[in-house]
Amino acid sequence: MTVLALAFWLLAPAQAPPSESTDPWLPVRFFVGQWTGTAEGEPGSGTVKRTYEFVLGGKYLNERNTSTYKPTAKKPAGEVHDHWSFFSHDRARRTLVLRQFHQEGFVNQYALAAGTTAAGFTFESEGFENLPAGWKARERYEKLSPDEFVETFELAPPGKEFSVYSRTHLKRVK
Repeated sequence: MTVLALAFWLLAPAQAPPSESTDPWLPVRFFVGQWTGTAEGEPGSGTVKRTYEFVLGGKYLNERNTSTYKPTAKKPAGEVHDHWSFFSHDRARRTLVLRQFHQEGFVNQYALAAGTTAAGFTFESEGFENLPAGWKARERYEKLSPDEFVETFELAPPGKEFSVYSRTHLKRVK
């Protein structure tokens, strides 16, 4: 019996290590690190500092963002916008989920949309806290290189089409 078990063990094909295609974090793994860049959009133009790191035993990818916008006619003092995001892997749905917590009290929840490629991917809104019903949002990420990406945040009021709210261009801090 022992010889039979040993023979089976030796002759059985080795199990392949997980491939990149089985890594649920693959689309967002390149974010890990510190980033700086610029933002343009409804709040005006500004600078951005952002950090991504896996937290809580690698179960979540945490993003901490501070965008500092220059003074405008509407906001003579300028604006500082902070938000934190958490990416998680929903095993039941086999997708990544993005939850953003904004200083204004909004909480946005998104799911990774179909069509993810090496060059980019999109998260589409599933729901909001503290925002009137009917709103939609999406976050589009375009990888320009392993050390550079563009994030486009789009909003759609109830019954209307999406329009760009802000576009952020980030480069990795070396």
